[in-house]
Amino acid sequence: MPKTIHADQKDILELATVISKLSTPNSVRNFLYDVATPQEIDDLTQRYKIAKLLWTTDLSYQAIAKATKASTTTITRVARFLKQESFGGYREALSLLYPKK
Repeated sequence: MPKTIHADQKDILELATVISKLSTPNSVRNFLYDVATPQEIDDLTQRYKIAKLLWTTDLSYQAIAKATKASTTTITRVARFLKQESFGGYREALSLLYPKK
């Protein structure tokens, strides 16, 4: 199981289980609005958008920074998790909507 720094694995797994049991995108969105601050939701949304652009386009980090208003440091971090880290969360999630051919 992947190591985390901030939360107990049991708590993370329970949160993930709850999210996976929500049946519609609207239910997940409403849960996110309840559990996270607007800034946390913005950060998550920005990171997902960065990952999606890295996955689906050949844009440069500078072009992605301009499109998302993210720092190149954030883009580099997302790219590392997308391409190198063993978790595979970005890859699995993005493959659901944007399968690689």
